[in-house]
Amino acid sequence: MSKTPDAATAGTFDLDGETTVNRLGFGAMRLCGDDIIGAPDDEENAREVARSAVEFGVDFVDTADSYGPGTSERLLRESGIVDDAVVATKAGLLREAGGDWLPHGDPDYIRNQVLVSKDRLGVDAIDLYQFHRPDPDTPFADSVAAFAELKDEGHVEHVGLSNVTVEQLDEAREHVEIATVQNQYNVANREDETVLEACADAGIGFIPWYPLAAGDLGAVGDALDAVAAAHDATRRQVALAWLLAHSDVTIPIPGTSSVDHLRENVAAASLSLSDDEVARLTDAGE
Repeated sequence: MSKTPDAATAGTFDLDGETTVNRLGFGAMRLCGDDIIGAPDDEENAREVARSAVEFGVDFVDTADSYGPGTSERLLRESGIVDDAVVATKAGLLREAGGDWLPHGDPDYIRNQVLVSKDRLGVDAIDLYQFHRPDPDTPFADSVAAFAELKDEGHVEHVGLSNVTVEQLDEAREHVEIATVQNQYNVANREDETVLEACADAGIGFIPWYPLAAGDLGAVGDALDAVAAAHDATRRQVALAWLLAHSDVTIPIPGTSSVDHLRENVAAASLSLSDDEVARLTDAGE
């Protein structure tokens, strides 16, 4: 593995066939304070992490209006990286002061939030705007239609979904072209394999959130450790390399508030697993 991390070695993916990004991205949720509420203790460190991600070749950064709320988007703008990366954000999920995540897919709310996110990020249009989570109190089609309108009006370049089923993906595609789907997925948790397969069939990017399970990959720990030892790598690096190798449409977005941890994550882009190693890890997680 290269001593200088370079996300470009992970290969690329084209959002909607037109916007090219390196397949190893960065998740900016951890730039916030404890429990993803408020500002971190050291805001300059958070900005430095974001700048380092771009220095390490990351050109796809994922955030959301609910991270903070608003803190992550603001820190990304202040870090100065918004012009150097494709920045994806989300709307449709509230962060309650007590720590609860509350779905809110009302179309009027979504139309309002795109203006808020544009202002926080300091952009004329959001690169990738994602519906954060379906709201049981709002018809799914109504929420998606709001995203489609925002794209038509030029507020949004690309539209994505998050936490959806195959059926919801199919329904959304009747209203607007879908560039990406972001669902929970990692080497130890593949409950949404069918969603990944649907994305691969349609040429849609699949962004696995929780790609490292916060380090809790015990179910496949022995297999990860064996492969890691063969490559002088870490368990987490192998877990990221597996995601990249498992499907050509995956765009992992490991997050961190540490430059050292970021460096380790990005170094996984250059870790090449053999077919046998990929199969071994795949089998271990089934």
